[in-house]
Amino acid sequence: MWDPTTYLRFGDERSRPFHDLLARIPAERPRAVVDLGCGPGQLTAVLAERWPASRVRGLDSSAEMIERAEALEAPVDFAVADLRDWVPAGDEDVVVSNAALQWVPGHQELLRRWAAELPAGAWLAMQVPGNFAADSHRALREVANRPTWRAEVAPLLRADPVDDPADYAALLTAAGCAVDAWETTYVHLLPARPAAEHPVLAWMEGTALRPVRAALDAAGWSAFRAELGVRLTAAYPVRQGQVYFPFRRVFVVARTGDHAQENP
Repeated sequence: MWDPTTYLRFGDERSRPFHDLLARIPAERPRAVVDLGCGPGQLTAVLAERWPASRVRGLDSSAEMIERAEALEAPVDFAVADLRDWVPAGDEDVVVSNAALQWVPGHQELLRRWAAELPAGAWLAMQVPGNFAADSHRALREVANRPTWRAEVAPLLRADPVDDPADYAALLTAAGCAVDAWETTYVHLLPARPAAEHPVLAWMEGTALRPVRAALDAAGWSAFRAELGVRLTAAYPVRQGQVYFPFRRVFVVARTGDHAQENP
């Protein structure tokens, strides 16, 4: 289960890649805009501000996230839906997926399908975290592989669920798209407050630790969290009252070719 409040604790840091992705989409007057994996919806509302004349939809598989999104005063149609089942209606000129596809095994095939089904000249833009080799995820895998939790937790974690920018570029170029792909490593400066949990642990609770929390009972979760916190404190020491948290992101903006039906 997604917890929108926990996810939004680092809203500014999590939204920055979205704005960097959006800045590379030069669409002027798209007929329809879709946000696949829209989460709590505050960034989907930005799409409606960018393209006020467009029909904007936000889809997410989490009912909790959509409930939070529907409380926004935004001209967006939000709905609970699995992005794996989404099929273009034919007028979607911009499709965005921000920090969602890393949760979908085999999402490369989805990208191929969307590129084939979207109208010609449509923009397909995605961003995924590329930090699965970072100290935070190494610590998570190490704790998950301890005998206490190996059976329940280790199978839930995938070592590297996303590709490099060049691989995505090759995939979508082969699908007939013109592609802009890149990566950025942000260094988030997370405040460390006395007697508070380590900020990287707090960050991970909103995303990477979700499946772990769902798999363990309260006592198991408390013990797992405590051990992970010790490792994160060693990996990310507090300096000048804050933690320096490097975070790599992978971006792709693709424009579909002439294989699809031309826009009217």
